[in-house]
Amino acid sequence: MAVLELVNIAKHYGAITALRDISLSLNAGEVVGLVGDNGAGKTTLVKIIAGNFHPSEGEIRLDDKPVQLHGPKDARAKGIEIVYQDLALADNLTAAANIFLGRELTSLARTPAEAEKPVHVRRRGWRWLVPEILDYRGMYARAGELFSELKSETRPRDVVRRMSGGQRQAVAIARTRLSNPKIVLMDEPTAAISVRQVAEVLALIHRLKEQGIAVILISHRMPDIFAVCDRLVVLRRGQKVADKPVAESSPEEVTGLITGAIEYA
Repeated sequence: MAVLELVNIAKHYGAITALRDISLSLNAGEVVGLVGDNGAGKTTLVKIIAGNFHPSEGEIRLDDKPVQLHGPKDARAKGIEIVYQDLALADNLTAAANIFLGRELTSLARTPAEAEKPVHVRRRGWRWLVPEILDYRGMYARAGELFSELKSETRPRDVVRRMSGGQRQAVAIARTRLSNPKIVLMDEPTAAISVRQVAEVLALIHRLKEQGIAVILISHRMPDIFAVCDRLVVLRRGQKVADKPVAESSPEEVTGLITGAIEYA
């Protein structure tokens, strides 16, 4: 059974149609490459799945149930995480602090879900906000476990500004693992990093797949798509023009689909 299904998704901005009649499915442990030229609608589609945008038409289904996503926090609660192209990391903080940013563990909140809820107590008719102490030891330990699961050499106490591109991606991916997601969306994770760091990021994607997590990967790099993806979806001018196993396609065919030299596949 598919963990995610999009049925006839469309997105309109006034007279402009960014997406038209997009349908696709995503299975557990599957990596789908989403490719297309600039302006093809890739990021818009991913942001709809992540809850940033609402579709103008169509239906989103998770585990075969129709859902409406009322924002990124709602999507996260339903098991959807996203790694943005700019990673959205705080350079002055440690790896562990970035992973738990906004979901810090405290003396009263032992899990990320608990950390997102304010803690109050009632006493003689008054309601008091309980003071909390950050549980640094717990956050460092959990961050270390996440990096170990991803087989990354990044350390929880490392400061982000001193990290390589591959290490930064490891922090961003570890942050998605904090909530045990079913789906991870990745927007150009290998852009502007070295060949060695690209290999590190692709290895991280393999780790997610091995753990049964479904991944949608946006990338302009054909070698990356054919290295880690099981299936590819090609968008052109807001429409889906191909949805097929990677083994049945080629970089030349994908390039033709993106440019319009090949209409459909």
